[in-house]
Amino acid sequence: MNGTMAASSHRIMLGPLVAAIDQGTSSTRFLVFNSKTAELLSHHQVEIKQSFPKEGWVEEDPKEILQSVYECMERTCEKLTQLNIDISNIKAIGVTNQRETTLVWDKDTGEPLYNAIVWLDLRTQSTVERLINKTPGRNKNHLKHKTGLPISTYFSAVKLRWLMDNVDEVHKAVVSHRAMFGTIDSWLIWCLTGGKSGGVHCTDVTNASRTMLFNIHTMDWDPELCKYFGIPMEILPRVRSSSEIYGLMKSGALSGIPISGCLGDQSAALVGQMCFQDGQAKNTYGTGCFLLRNTGSKPVMSDHGLLTTVAYKLGRDKPACYALEGSVAIAGAVVRWLQDNLGIIGSSEELEKLAASVGTSYGCYFVPAFSGLYAPYWEPSARGIICGLTQFTNKSHLAFAALEAVCFQTREILDAMNQDSGIPLTQLQVDGGMTSNRLLMQLQADILCIPVVKPSMPETTALGAAMAAGAAEGVSVWSLSPEDLSEVTSEKFEPQINPEESEYRYARWKKAVQKSMNWETTEPVCNGNGETSIFSSAPLGFYIMGSMLMLIGAKYIAGHN
Repeated sequence: MNGTMAASSHRIMLGPLVAAIDQGTSSTRFLVFNSKTAELLSHHQVEIKQSFPKEGWVEEDPKEILQSVYECMERTCEKLTQLNIDISNIKAIGVTNQRETTLVWDKDTGEPLYNAIVWLDLRTQSTVERLINKTPGRNKNHLKHKTGLPISTYFSAVKLRWLMDNVDEVHKAVVSHRAMFGTIDSWLIWCLTGGKSGGVHCTDVTNASRTMLFNIHTMDWDPELCKYFGIPMEILPRVRSSSEIYGLMKSGALSGIPISGCLGDQSAALVGQMCFQDGQAKNTYGTGCFLLRNTGSKPVMSDHGLLTTVAYKLGRDKPACYALEGSVAIAGAVVRWLQDNLGIIGSSEELEKLAASVGTSYGCYFVPAFSGLYAPYWEPSARGIICGLTQFTNKSHLAFAALEAVCFQTREILDAMNQDSGIPLTQLQVDGGMTSNRLLMQLQADILCIPVVKPSMPETTALGAAMAAGAAEGVSVWSLSPEDLSEVTSEKFEPQINPEESEYRYARWKKAVQKSMNWETTEPVCNGNGETSIFSSAPLGFYIMGSMLMLIGAKYIAGHN
């Protein structure tokens, strides 16, 4: 992925360029676009390490994330120089980021007080249950009228509450007024604009709308929500629009350039896909899978398990636009799991080959509910299952089932969205890393029974952040008016199976989902040392013991072949 796209021969005539920092769950990228043609000129990517200190916990190192941003910037600037492109033509930088991932740092030292808790993390399940239990009628949608969100482990407020309750350094920093809270966008913008020496502590409306502390109607932090979670408002960043100058870069080759765009990754993809009209939708296939449908200037509340979120607000004086969102926790992450945990593939390309070699899952269904089920179920007690196995099933069928799982999960969300809006979607615009898998795209069209449209330039998330940055007042090098938006070339995947077969497979999938539910309980069982054991759930204990025995057995057999 670290290649440089060949710039056209008339480099000298490029005009203003706009850059984007795309800080995702599994990697960081820095990309530079031509603001007149939306052409990607160069980019660099660095992988990010995730750590899993305990079962269900997912963390990342904030300093490694920041360092990866600097590295991507430097490498990309070097590549541009090799292409004879003058980096002084870069007029603005946009930021797009993994949403909900939560961190707290010390404003005096600039040091993070704990690792970033990633959006997928499940450690807050008992906190969530406690919060739901104190609501009238134990209703997980108790705050939905203000936030658009159910009370869930997914959102930042419960992660922040956990940090304040369980990490001494965080608690002390809050008490002594040294703590700053932020999602990844806030951390990056604060550091890049000076950090402890005058860094700007801000976020945008799209990232703020994923914290559960933000009122999507008043478009600001809500004192009642903060009180509900017991969070002091002074630690929160200032909420700004998605397109305005927040501050200037303070170091490196791009020092002095304004940071003027900020969008959570899914909102950025919606902008990058030019879904500016009410009813337009896109699906991004990354670590998770996220389907957003623009609902215009009014928030639409879902009756079918979808989230109501802020899509974008492209300027201080511009209206906010809202979206309905369906979130799937595990999409690309299932590929990583098959590769790292099971070792049945060496790369994501290999997954496509393996699945294509059989062309069917042969009745095998894989529900990858590793972090519970997200939309439309919001069922944290669910866990991953593989069912429908026979003696005939092999790793190729499992690979195919993994790809189908991504498509079925998208279908569930699309169904919910069609029910909420009453207007069925006629085609789905797609983007994200997994869209390079042609088999997946064809499967998706087959399972949805509508065409899937993929732009030939896949970096729509970064493009959206660049568009917001370039269009900001005081930068104004990128026009977002419909007549100025460049035509996007794309590829269309048409459904190729009959709807009856598609419906049959989908019905079987739904049956498998039901079997994955109510698996995990959070009642802790202490072992002799007073520590909670991962074997506290009997099924999980048997599963881990069984897995260990199977692995030992497999190694023993392998050793005797």
